[in-house]
Formats: sequence, structure tokens, C-alpha cells
Amino acid sequence: MRSSAVTSRLARLINAQPGESRAALAGFGLFFCLFSGYFMLRPIRESMGIQGGVDNLQWLFTATFFAMLVAVPLFAWLNSRVARIHYIDWVYGFFCLNLLAFGVLFFLLDDSVWLARVFYVWISVYNLFVVSVAWSLMADVFDAPQAKRLFAFIAAGASVGGLVGPALSTLLVGALGEFGLVLLAALLLALAVALKHYLMAWREVGGAGRAGAERAESPRRPVAGNPFSGLTRVLGSGYLLGIAAFVLLLTSASTFLYFEQARLVAGLFPDRSEQVRVFGVIDFVVQAGALLSQLFITGRIAQRLGVRVLLAAVPALVCLGFIGLALTPTFAMLAAVMIVRRVGEYAFVRPGREMLFAPLDAESKYKAKNFIDTVVYRGGDALSGWAKALLDMLAQGTLLVALVGAGCAAIWAAMGWYLGGRVDRRGQEPIAANR
Repeated sequence: MRSSAVTSRLARLINAQPGESRAALAGFGLFFCLFSGYFMLRPIRESMGIQGGVDNLQWLFTATFFAMLVAVPLFAWLNSRVARIHYIDWVYGFFCLNLLAFGVLFFLLDDSVWLARVFYVWISVYNLFVVSVAWSLMADVFDAPQAKRLFAFIAAGASVGGLVGPALSTLLVGALGEFGLVLLAALLLALAVALKHYLMAWREVGGAGRAGAERAESPRRPVAGNPFSGLTRVLGSGYLLGIAAFVLLLTSASTFLYFEQARLVAGLFPDRSEQVRVFGVIDFVVQAGALLSQLFITGRIAQRLGVRVLLAAVPALVCLGFIGLALTPTFAMLAAVMIVRRVGEYAFVRPGREMLFAPLDAESKYKAKNFIDTVVYRGGDALSGWAKALLDMLAQGTLLVALVGAGCAAIWAAMGWYLGGRVDRRGQEPIAANR
């Protein structure tokens, strides 16, 4: 009886219905493993970006974009050849081997500038791929109504991991060094694979309560299409093009803030260990705020106010933050806007964005979504990185950058309101990806 009461209370807390709690906890655990590992490595990435030269960041963003152009068709080809139930095993296994290789290189070539640059580009590719594939899995395992109720709690696993990761990085970087942190991240990625197996098994026994048409898309078959069908799928769908535009506007606002943060931190904290600690503290604050929001606010907003509020509220706040930055261009103001933007993205925008894919077919969930999350996202990074460099050439200081950022954020909010409204109006009815 006591166990049943605890289970019932847990289900109410996470907004789960009978039979869903364990799957939701597995999703939570999977994102905890991914983000603990990534956020242990993120402070290292940021310090290596500075080591490679703040003035060269736009080149690193451009290199990341071209790396995505190569990687996406290869992973899409794999997705067309390997059964969906085994696809993540291949992807995460590949990245585990990469992490082990970087661990050895850090041990042998500690101060190499080129190793720093390669790692910066690689971890940017790694992060988007492992997270995009994980959300594809969630959109595959859970249907649209479940997504509205459970995705906020599942995303909270990322925030808890984001709290633990920077804390571990700050505490262990002196004892384990970069070599040890990379190996620990590889172990966490392997644990994520085990949780993925449970989720796909739960899906197969009908845990998601799917309709017959959705069950026909068996996870034991590869996803339909060719290596470039993600691109063609997006170009042929007004709905998916809208999501791509939303992501481009998100990256524009984020990149402008990121470049300003890197410039100011490089000037205020010249020591590499201090930079790792500063970035770790910022990440800790962001994840704490995101976690509280995900546990107690996001799911309720999605159910009561709709996905449109999740997708539009944060861009509107970022727009106001850019205006504040134009009026008060200080590090404190920048840090506040950066924290609001990142907390809002993790707690509201990301779960809301993934809800947009839940009503779609498998090819849209895996290939089109992966194309948007990787190529479009990093393409937006590269374009906005060069736009930021151009704005810096046209005017010194942050005024012009802040005004352009405010404009991008305003359009971003409008696009979020439109896309979220489509999902809210459809309810449980599937969205046609070709509209």
C-alpha cells in the first residue's frame, strides 16, 4: 500500500497517468546522463574557444556548420539502413569512441591550440546530435497528449544533469583534469543507451497507447527516405519550414549574447581555470532556475495556456532584455539576459519545440527534425556569428548589436506564437507535415 501511495503521488507530481511513471523516469534519467556529461565538458569547450582566440569564434562556428553538412547525410544514411530500435546504439556508440579518443589526446597534447579548436567544433556537433536524437526518441515513444504532460518533467532531467555536470567539472577538474572528465562523460553516455533500451521496449508493448496507424511504423524497421530526405522534407512542408525559421531566430539571439559573453569573460578572467569556474557557476545558476520551472510551471502552462505561450513568452522577454542591454551595456546586464534566455530555453522553449514534432510521422521526427536541430541550428550560428562580426565593424560597443537582437527576438516570439497555435488548435489530431 505504501509503495502504491508513493507511486500515485509521484504520478501526480510529474503529471503522469497510470502506467507512464516509469517511462517518464527513464526519459528523465536518459537526459540526466546526457547533460551531466555534456555540462562537465561545456566549461572546457568555452575555455578552449577562448584559447583559440575570441576573434576567431565566427570561424569555429562556420567550421561547425560545415562539419554538420558532412555529418547529417551520413547519420541519415545510417538511419535508412539500421532499424529505428538500434539507431541510437550506433550513434551513441560512435560518440563514446570519440570521447575516449579525445581523452587520450588531452593527456598527450594538453596545450595544443589546434586540439582546442578541433574539440570546440566536435563538442558542438556532438551536443546537437546526441540531444536531437534523444528528443526524436521521446517524440517516437510518447504521443502528442503525453508530450504535453510529460516533456517538461523529462526535460527536467537535462536541468538536473546541467546542475550536476558543472558542479562535477568545477570540483574534479583539478583532480581528474580534462582527461578524466572526458572519460566520465563517455560512461554517462553509455548509461543513456541502457535507458533508451527500456523506453523502446515500453513503446513496443503499447505503453504509449498509440493508434493503429502509428503502430504500423514499426521501430524494428529503418526510417524511410534517403540521406537527404530530411532536407527535402523540410523544404516541402510549410509547418517544418516554420520550425526551421523559429530555430534560426533562436540561434541569432543566442549567438549575439554568446559572443558578447565570451568577449567580456576573456577580458575579466584571463586565467583558463578561472574561466572554467566562471562558466561552471553560470551553468549551475541556469540549470537551477530551469529545473524549478520544469518541475512546477512548464507542464501546467502547456496544458492550461497552450504551447504558444511556451514558445512566445521567452523570446518576448529576450527582446526586452536586448533593449535593456542597449540602455545599460554592462556585464551584469548581459549575464542577467543570458541567464533568462538560457533558463527560458531549457524550461519552456525546448520542451515546447519538441511538442511540435510529437504529432508527426517517423521520417519527420528523425530525419527532418535532425536536419533542423543540426544543420539549420549550426547554420544559424554561423550566419549570426558573421553578422555579429559585421555589426562590430559598423559600430563599437553593444548598442547596434542589442537593437538588431531585439528585432530578431520580436520576430522569434511571433513565430513561436504561430507554431504553438497550430498545435493547440489541432489538439490530439495529427498534423500533416506537408502543410
